[in-house]
Amino acid sequence: MSTKSMLPMNAEFAAIDTALKRAAKAAHLLARKTKTPCYIWKGGEIVDIAGWQKTSVQVDRTAGKKKIQQ
Repeated sequence: MSTKSMLPMNAEFAAIDTALKRAAKAAHLLARKTKTPCYIWKGGEIVDIAGWQKTSVQVDRTAGKKKIQQ
């Protein structure tokens, strides 16, 4: 097994990994600031990595009261 790292085939591809990591970090930070979901593909399923729980509000029409569910 070789420990030598693979060099990109083209000079334009050299910084793609760094740029993708930087963009992912910015997207995750924005999602946390705005309390919105940030989805990734992980372990064969789509996962929200922002970590915010959404709550749903149901209105009881007979009593006019709101019920919050998590």
